[in-house]
Amino acid sequence: MIAVFLNIDETRVVPALREAAEKLDGTEGEAALDFSTVRRIDSRAVRAIEELARLADEKNVKVVLRGVNVNVYKVLKLVKLTGRFSFVN
Repeated sequence: MIAVFLNIDETRVVPALREAAEKLDGTEGEAALDFSTVRRIDSRAVRAIEELARLADEKNVKVVLRGVNVNVYKVLKLVKLTGRFSFVN
């Protein structure tokens, strides 16, 4: 069951990730975030993704990132976050 599904807009990555984190409260199952329009992420976005991963772990919610491009994936790999998410094209 997908509890949360959000499209992440490149111009609003951090607010969208914070919104997704807030929606994890009281949910079960999966959260799917569509990153297909995001070409790059900055350090603020990385911190927001780390916080989302921490909250998802606490609430036992699986987070699926859809449409992550290679550049974003490389950043997530460098900061050792790829293992905390599932990836779907």
